Amino acid sequence: MKKIIILLAMVLAFGCKSTKSTNPEIQQTDTVQETISKKVVEPNKAEIKQSIQESMEYLASDELGGRATGSEGIELAAVYIENFLRKNHIQPYFESYRDTFKLKDIIGYNIVGVVEGNDPKLKNEFIILGGHYDHIGLGKEVNGDNIANGANDDASGTIAAMEFARYFAESKTNKRSILVTLYAAEEMGLKGSAHLAERLKNEGFNAYTMINFEMIGVPRSSDMSMSYMSGYERSNFAETLNRYAGEEVVGFFQQAKEFNLFMRSDNFPFYQSLHIPAHAISTFDFTNFDYYHHVDDEPDKMDYDHMASFVAKMLPAIEGMMNAETKEVVLKDE
Repeated sequence: MKKIIILLAMVLAFGCKSTKSTNPEIQQTDTVQETISKKVVEPNKAEIKQSIQESMEYLASDELGGRATGSEGIELAAVYIENFLRKNHIQPYFESYRDTFKLKDIIGYNIVGVVEGNDPKLKNEFIILGGHYDHIGLGKEVNGDNIANGANDDASGTIAAMEFARYFAESKTNKRSILVTLYAAEEMGLKGSAHLAERLKNEGFNAYTMINFEMIGVPRSSDMSMSYMSGYERSNFAETLNRYAGEEVVGFFQQAKEFNLFMRSDNFPFYQSLHIPAHAISTFDFTNFDYYHHVDDEPDKMDYDHMASFVAKMLPAIEGMMNAETKEVVLKDE
């Protein structure tokens, strides 16, 4: 997300309130519950937590120097992600995992893998899952440390997308195909995701929906929904996910609308180029983490139990949506 610190100060002065929805539409029907129980392979939260922490401790380590696009550190991150995808049988979508782009004298790489769907017809439709694996590199020095590690922003979202792809590659329960997309140059103005979205458009890519995971490393207050979705009112995506989850895993957050976060994260280029329901999901709400673009955004500040729970709760929501016989998620008139 781009800097919005000035707006943040104004919001905090008036306070932020969000409560869980009592909308009866998210109550689970017997039919939905039966569908989920038949299709979802129960996730192993302990295994998810271990895998998340292992990835985080490398991607947000000092060794990677803050993962600025074009740096040696982001190259190490790219290699790590490629190896993760390869190890977990997630195939490259293009000839290699890399979608290469150039910004003046800087070479950037999006990492793109695919998990093919198991339905002869629906596998031709794609669900895009993503997060940006770059960060700002160096930040303002604090106690001799000037490496902005970018654990929450956005190693956390990158790792969530990787974990969803790992789960489906192993369970093989997805009818539609999954494109897992990790972007560079988000911090330079969404340049990596914009390049990939335009490339997919030009190639006639058959995209159904897109979810971008942005800063999911810390939990929200217990009286709020687990996460919120940018552009909440632009589609019925949130209510569809909540119906399959059987609870409000994704809520409305007023500040997301006020800050226009829909246009500030890597979902937006996919909405623009492919004109599909494309949103960012986050658990960072400006009150629960003090280290945005700060050198203390480090692995030891992440809540790994929360991250594992986030992945586990989102799995049936994503799986139900991606396995529905019809395209339930649609854009709303604006």
